[in-house]
Amino acid sequence: MGVVNVTPDSFYDGGRHAEARAAIEHARRLVEEGADLLDVGGESSRPGAAPVAPDEELRRILPVLEGLRALEVPVSVDTTKPEVMRVALEHGAAMINDITALASPGALDTVARSGAAVCLMHMQGSPRTMQANPVYRDVVAEVREFLAARAQACLAAGIARDRIVIDPGFGFGKTVEHNLQLLARLDSLAALGYPVLAGWSRKSSLGRITGRPAEDRLASSVAAALLAVERGARIVRVHDVAATRDALAVLAAVETGRLRQ
Repeated sequence: MGVVNVTPDSFYDGGRHAEARAAIEHARRLVEEGADLLDVGGESSRPGAAPVAPDEELRRILPVLEGLRALEVPVSVDTTKPEVMRVALEHGAAMINDITALASPGALDTVARSGAAVCLMHMQGSPRTMQANPVYRDVVAEVREFLAARAQACLAAGIARDRIVIDPGFGFGKTVEHNLQLLARLDSLAALGYPVLAGWSRKSSLGRITGRPAEDRLASSVAAALLAVERGARIVRVHDVAATRDALAVLAAVETGRLRQ
């Protein structure tokens, strides 16, 4: 999954693709590099980020969705707002990627009526407050329980099981230690039977581990993606598609004994 942030304030690439033309060109490059799925977002969810009004979020993403209609890969929209979801789905979005796991009133029904896929993410708190002091008794068990419950709510609302993806929310209300525990035991989330999405790309936890700023976290981002896939992730959300695909091709060749066709 290639990241297309149409925002002025995302933690790594904020402002680089804030204009529709730049975002569309970036998305096309990611597809050329091998992205199987694009994730378009019009509201930053970095720690401390302020909310964006629905009209502004739609103003940012709709021209991009229109510009990507001709692409052969599906497009996900990263939003928490049912009103944005409805319009995005009308404009061709194939997935809703919601960091609040469809918690907003009306979100479940909006996705259920659409036939689209959904990614349910775990987050403790909100983007503005989530990194203040995240505390868990057992982070893996609590995240697993939350995602299982939200997936069950989707099923009860009429969303088919094969439309559901789960995401532990690395960096969303979690310390570095919490993130590492979740990565080490990602197979316990995969055992729920839903595809797992892992998003480690360029995140601050990698900076804490390596001491490097976001622009120098390519190697650690690729390493985290490989570890996530080895532990059961089916989708990796990344800024650097080409490098990640190359690393995954090596992993696949080792595991299967065959070269990618």
